Amino acid sequence: MTVASLLERGLSGLASLPDLARASRATADVSGVAYDSRAVVPGQVFVALKGLRDDGAAYAAQAVAAGAVAVVSEQAPPAGAPVPWIVVTDARLALAQLAAEYFEHPSRQMPVVGVTGTNGKTTTAYLLAAIFEAAGVRCGMMGTVEYRIGTTTIPATRTTPEAPDVQALLRRMRAASCGACVMEVSSHALALRRVDAIQFAAGVFTNLTRDHLDFHGSMEDYFLAKRRLFDLLPPDAPSLVNIDDPRGAALMEVASRPVSYGIAKPAQVSPGPLTLSLDGLSFDVRCGRGTVHVRSRLVGKANVYNILAAVGVTAELGLPLSAIEDGLEALPGVPGRFEVVSSSADDITVVVDYAHTDDALRNLLETARPMARRVVTVFGAGGNRDRTKRPLMGMVAARLSDVVVITSDNPRNEDPVRIIEEVMRGAEPEIRQRPVTVTAVVDRAEAIHGAVRGAVAGDLVLIAGKGHEKYQEIDGASHAFDDVEIARAALAERRMPRTRVG
Repeated sequence: MTVASLLERGLSGLASLPDLARASRATADVSGVAYDSRAVVPGQVFVALKGLRDDGAAYAAQAVAAGAVAVVSEQAPPAGAPVPWIVVTDARLALAQLAAEYFEHPSRQMPVVGVTGTNGKTTTAYLLAAIFEAAGVRCGMMGTVEYRIGTTTIPATRTTPEAPDVQALLRRMRAASCGACVMEVSSHALALRRVDAIQFAAGVFTNLTRDHLDFHGSMEDYFLAKRRLFDLLPPDAPSLVNIDDPRGAALMEVASRPVSYGIAKPAQVSPGPLTLSLDGLSFDVRCGRGTVHVRSRLVGKANVYNILAAVGVTAELGLPLSAIEDGLEALPGVPGRFEVVSSSADDITVVVDYAHTDDALRNLLETARPMARRVVTVFGAGGNRDRTKRPLMGMVAARLSDVVVITSDNPRNEDPVRIIEEVMRGAEPEIRQRPVTVTAVVDRAEAIHGAVRGAVAGDLVLIAGKGHEKYQEIDGASHAFDDVEIARAALAERRMPRTRVG
């Protein structure tokens, strides 16, 4: 594909293109689409994106010097631009369309299911992938934990990467004989048009609770970003909507082919009587095609919703009900999502979970409460992110736990002591009303060891906030840190016989 043909196809309807027939380098073969001037290689088209602080157009000369053969920007070209410079009204949409064109629209060659919402995206994606695999369809996956390409897995850098990276992954999935892809679609990705050129076969809305307000500004704008996934769906693509969520009704109205799922309200996909325990879930799901008998090792009511969504999507896409049942039963668990790290050799239960919002923490604690003598919760809040949720998380933890240890999460460039103080403000009213012990330990490893060491037989220790993550961001640097490894070390220490002195 030449530079001229990529620009003509990818920018159709977005820009008035100059005559590229005699333009410098326009007849050369294009080698890709870039958005980072520091990563440009010869032969790429450079799309200059506007960021929060910088405009990529300021780095166009650097990109050209590195070998870029054309520039696409919202800014007018400088005098004497040495390569074709195309002015567009929306550089992010241009980037999405150029990337899809360069990689030959892989989403048109396999069904892609998009999952969006505040909580539950990762687990729903894993459930969907397991069902596709049980149906004999190799399934790629993009999400918070990993990118899965056939038999290869890559640790995820972003829940939903930039458009060229998304399209490249989809192309690699097709080359690896994937017949489907499941992807988590973040609100950032939707607001920034990273998935605009993907042809989705179905969409899922899990829920909407407070998060990312540092980026979106308000809950309404956060919801509108999530809603964009359903605006992007083709008319015949099913939209699975959690009708129990307060925003569910509004999505049902805008979706072309809405399918409701829920527990509390009448829904098209709904469960029969539920059996919940630490060993897993057992219930039936009624959907338009019949009844699915669920046996799952996942734990808690929140996962009932995730299972309903996965059943609803795959049933709507025509997968055999027997494969849906097999896929649900085959999934052993999801990294960092109610991951039990203790064993039968321990007298306490220790669980690691990614819950990092007040709603997710509430769901986690409501799941844990009936399963333990006491609940001990270790958690923190991330730095340089939405501060409004910090006291709410403190309130929820103190209200639903017996012992709370507030510690560091990823403080990033903030003072971890200040973050803990903001979390503690939400816990203080609860401390005055009920018998709960709340302490602060800045060092996360020390907090985990102390909680495990101080627990008594029959307790359930929840370590929340980081889940699958294997790092901690402090002062702009990433340090190796794994809640699961730290918890297992603490449990091993607890199991060691204590020698008596005297």
